[in-house]
Amino acid sequence: MLRRTIIAAGSTLLVAVISAPTYAAGSGDGGVCRGASRYVKVCARDSTVRPGTGGAKGASSASSGKSASKDAPKCTYTKLVPQPPTENLAKKDGKKQGGKGAVYQVNCPATGRVGTVWVPQGAAPNAPTIDPEVVAQQAVDSMKLVGPDIDINPKPGGTGLVGMPVWMAVDQSPTTYGPNSATATAGGVTVTATAKVKSIVWNMDDGTSVTCNGPGTVYRKSFGMKQSPDCGHVYKQTSDSAAGGKFKVTATATWAVDWQVAGGGGETGQLTEVRNAAVAVTIVESQAVN
Repeated sequence: MLRRTIIAAGSTLLVAVISAPTYAAGSGDGGVCRGASRYVKVCARDSTVRPGTGGAKGASSASSGKSASKDAPKCTYTKLVPQPPTENLAKKDGKKQGGKGAVYQVNCPATGRVGTVWVPQGAAPNAPTIDPEVVAQQAVDSMKLVGPDIDINPKPGGTGLVGMPVWMAVDQSPTTYGPNSATATAGGVTVTATAKVKSIVWNMDDGTSVTCNGPGTVYRKSFGMKQSPDCGHVYKQTSDSAAGGKFKVTATATWAVDWQVAGGGGETGQLTEVRNAAVAVTIVESQAVN
């Protein structure tokens, strides 16, 4: 994944094989990471500026090539045992470099970043001039991802009945559901990112929520009073007490974004983006329908 500066001024580095996997994140550990049987761990302060996950554009930073702030996040480099198969991007990069080295997993707890990178024999992971994840975020931003395109029955603005099935679904497009791919380049680093909705959480505004791992099934009249096979709900109360006399149904989509550096290098990673949309439905008792 990312090549990071492994030694900053005033910090130390430890390569160890110890019994139990732990991550030493205390401010007084000097950048040392202690870890794990069957693994070799190297821990250092992250010396790059980058956005966080979850759709927010927050960032943590420390000056590259200078003494790292005690508040700077750290990244752990863990040598994979056994090594990944030959189709792994980092492994392919290693083969191009002569195969002398190993694939390491990169884990940045402060940002949730996980990936792999090839480290040549006798070397340590090095920080690139441009952080590939920053470039990946630029690619994601260019996708113009938006909230789900809701297709619900009863229809938005329509009326449903207490005790009757509600069908939740979303119409699929590159910007509302995926898959969606984009490429961005900065400072000679080119990254391709691919995004797709992983799950959608439906807040029904009656104190309940429903998690659907797919787009759901669009309702058709031929389905009659059947319940949705994959994404549905049944209201047990009217919407009289809700704001405006309607339930605000909110669909929150979590996008999983996989990215990789183009043209070799073996760097890969993941990002998470969140988008939402809402509609209003009225739920009444059956005897109230004329």
